[in-house]
Amino acid sequence: MRIAICPGSFDPVTKGHVDILERSSKLFDKVIAVVMVNPNKTPTFTKDERVEFIKKATRHIPNIEVDSYLGLVADYAREKNAHTLIKGLRAVTDFEYEFQQALTNKKLNPELETLFMVTNQEYMYLSSTIVRQIAGFGGKIEQFVPKRIEEEVFRRFNEK
Repeated sequence: MRIAICPGSFDPVTKGHVDILERSSKLFDKVIAVVMVNPNKTPTFTKDERVEFIKKATRHIPNIEVDSYLGLVADYAREKNAHTLIKGLRAVTDFEYEFQQALTNKKLNPELETLFMVTNQEYMYLSSTIVRQIAGFGGKIEQFVPKRIEEEVFRRFNEK
């Protein structure tokens, strides 16, 4: 079975993330979207909320599994018997960082390959940071996040 991992913070999951997951699901038998937990960062949404958001946003994709992990993605891949990491690229600046990560992951897990997938041009500007900024100012986010999570994301920023 060809298993790929699509790691990220997904804080929150965007339509760009879903696009990468949909396209990846056509290339692999199973794709695991894994919320990577970074103890040095304070996300807006809890790990469990982010996992649930991805599940809701991808329930139409039969071969997607959603998980979370605290540790190195190279170790996670080994545990899941996955040999491919999928990373979405929006711009050249993404590539520089992701290239460094890919080389490091290859050192940590020589069986692991990184596949760079160019983001659909419709989402090239889109990031979770932009979604948080727009929602934080009460702006409309329906064009940026999946409909199934839009209300929950917006509510988090406008609970006051």
